[in-house]
Order: sequence, then C-alpha cells, then structure tokens
Amino acid sequence: MSLKTDFDNTKLFLMEGALGERLKREYNINIDGPVAMASLIYSEEGKEALRNIWNEYKDIAKRYNLPFMATTPTRRANRDRVLGNNFSESIIEDNVDFLRTILDEPQNMYLGGLMGCKGDAYTGEGALDSDEAYQFHSWQAQLFKEANVDFLYAGIMPTLPEAIGMAKAMSDTNIPYIISFTIRKDGCLIDGSTISHAIETIDSTVDNAPLCYMTNCVHPIIVNEALSQQFNMTDIVRRRFLGIQANTSSLSYEELDGCCALEATSSASDLANGCRELKDKFGFKIFGGCCGTDNHYMEEIASSICR
Repeated sequence: MSLKTDFDNTKLFLMEGALGERLKREYNINIDGPVAMASLIYSEEGKEALRNIWNEYKDIAKRYNLPFMATTPTRRANRDRVLGNNFSESIIEDNVDFLRTILDEPQNMYLGGLMGCKGDAYTGEGALDSDEAYQFHSWQAQLFKEANVDFLYAGIMPTLPEAIGMAKAMSDTNIPYIISFTIRKDGCLIDGSTISHAIETIDSTVDNAPLCYMTNCVHPIIVNEALSQQFNMTDIVRRRFLGIQANTSSLSYEELDGCCALEATSSASDLANGCRELKDKFGFKIFGGCCGTDNHYMEEIASSICR
C-alpha cells in the first residue's frame, strides 16, 4: 500500500522520536560535522546506535498497530554541505539503503527522505528566496527519488519563500511529501507568515500539493495556541495541518537556540496528553517526537492517541 492511500484511509500514524539529541546524550556520539548525522552510517558505532533507536520506535508502532514513518538523518546533507566537504552524493542513497534494512516489515512501514532549510531553522537567518530554494533543494530531492523513498519530509522550515521553493522541488519528484514548519505561539512562521497563509500559498503554487503540513521541534502547548489564533482557524488549516514531532520543552525557539543542556519541561505523560489534545481538538493524525523524547515518551504518546 502506498503512503498516500494509507494516509487517506488511516486515522493515525506514529513517527520516530528524537535521534540526534539521543545520540549525543545516550551514546556520546559527535554529530557536529558538516553533514551532521548523515555520515554516521559509515561507522559501526553510528550504525549500531541508529539501529537501536529506530528499532525502539518501530517496535512501539507495531505494539499499537500504527503505521510507522521514519526519515533518513539527512537534514543537513544538502548540496553545498555534501559536495563542499568531499562527500559523495551517494551519501543520500546510502542513508536510504541503511534505513531500509531497519524498516524491513512487509506493511505499515514508510521510509522518508529528510531535507531541511539551508540556513538556521530557529531564526531564519540565511534563508533562500523561492527561486534559489527550488534550485538548491532540487539536487537532494531528485537523489531521494532515485533512491526510491516512500515520501519526502521538509523539517523545521522557518520561512515561507524557502518553503515554497522546497515544495516545488519536492513536487517535481511526484513522491508524496510533507512540509513541516517552524512555528511560534503567535500562529506564525519565523518570518511572520501565518500558518493559514503559508498553506494556501504553497497549495496554490505547486503542481502536486503536499500530503499534509505539520510542525516539529515544538511543544504541543505552543502549537495549540498557534492554531487557536483567529486567523488560523480556517478550513484549510483544519484539513491540511495534521501533525507534530513534539519537543519536550515549552520554551520558545529563541530560548532554546544555543542551549547547552537538554531542556525538558514536560513528563512523558504530560507530553502525551498534549498530543492527544491536538488530535481531539484539531484532528492531528501524525505524532512523533523531537528533542527530549525517547522510547518512553513515544510509548506514552502512542498509548494516549490510541485511547
């Protein structure tokens, strides 16, 4: 079954929880290189850690009979960082192939190619305009197409122009894709675009619209407030903004940016309750975790949304 078909006919999906933050905290693995986590598949230590973490999340999805979505750790493996640091473009296919060995179940496992903005996802610094973004991100999107991923995922996109260019690049592949925004509690992206306006603009610009929109690296409390803004209480937001990879901290991006230590203000049960409220109030159907989450948090989230 294709992701598009499954998405249209399934109420809930579980996405992976944190990877990078757990690799640093639990495995003492350095991910600060030019392509971040994407190069870990070339070391036995890195592969073992990634395999352990993904298998924990995958097993949770299986226990609750939820389709599982996992993405390659390639948000920073863009054209400039790969080719400018003597990596081969095969790093994209190599990451896909490695993740495929873990998602080895015959059903309900979907492999995504993770992409990200060129600049800073928290501040929008270094963001591209839409034409620049289309040219820049097409390189990675086409490599994922050649690697036969099930979907593409644009993580923590802070500005609308770059998200438009990203969406056009993804649309060209004819692969289902998701745009995930960096959003504030005022209901806007980092550049001030409202969530509703961003969705309307992208949907009306691309040939193949995203599967849906969502957000990541943000607490459910912030998302709840953002979607409760009057200008976001629209039909298009209700129908199209459908998921979260939740951060355990309710701090703003400005407060989180550059933090030296993990900021976790929510227990696993509190975060799960916040996710369930997004499901009940706004119809969310994709639930995953970001910084601060682990298998215990994802277990609570899966249990909560399935009640």
